[in-house]
Amino acid sequence: MTGPGRRLGVTVLCCAAGAGLALYGITRAWAVEVTTRPGLPDLTTARTGADLAPWVVGLALVALAGGGALLATRGTARRGLGALLALTGAAVVAGAVGGRTGADAGAAGAGGTLWPVVCVLGGLLVVAGGWRALRHGHEWPSMGARYERRPATATPPPANEDERVDTRTAWDALDRGDDPTAP
Repeated sequence: MTGPGRRLGVTVLCCAAGAGLALYGITRAWAVEVTTRPGLPDLTTARTGADLAPWVVGLALVALAGGGALLATRGTARRGLGALLALTGAAVVAGAVGGRTGADAGAAGAGGTLWPVVCVLGGLLVVAGGWRALRHGHEWPSMGARYERRPATATPPPANEDERVDTRTAWDALDRGDDPTAP
């Protein structure tokens, strides 16, 4: 059995890979229209998935950012992010299916079917990663305490001139190779 840290890493990788697949698949040619013109060369117009369903690009970028944000969140926030990722992945799938349904592949050949399927697979990977974060995200480790925001501590200004640190002297000591902090 794998540890919780490894499960977190696999989930983040799943979301990032799914978002990458969706982005790659949505930017490929899904439909190619060829218009024959008498006496002139044929006019070829390629339409990518982003032309047919432009919102899928934004959703894939949200999934990519959400996958990285899984590392910085913990507890309930991570589970909520998992739900958001699952919904985003489902929207990527729906957008890819909807964009492909409305287009005739024309001369795109196998690419007219392959790239929408790649986009759908990417969305399903994001759904799987989001679901896993929703179910088990609260069990995974969080970032170390050194990454937590600490309240700023106000240091009182020196009461008089004698307590001020002469920074020029300290820099000169460093230039000579001396340690200005040594007693």
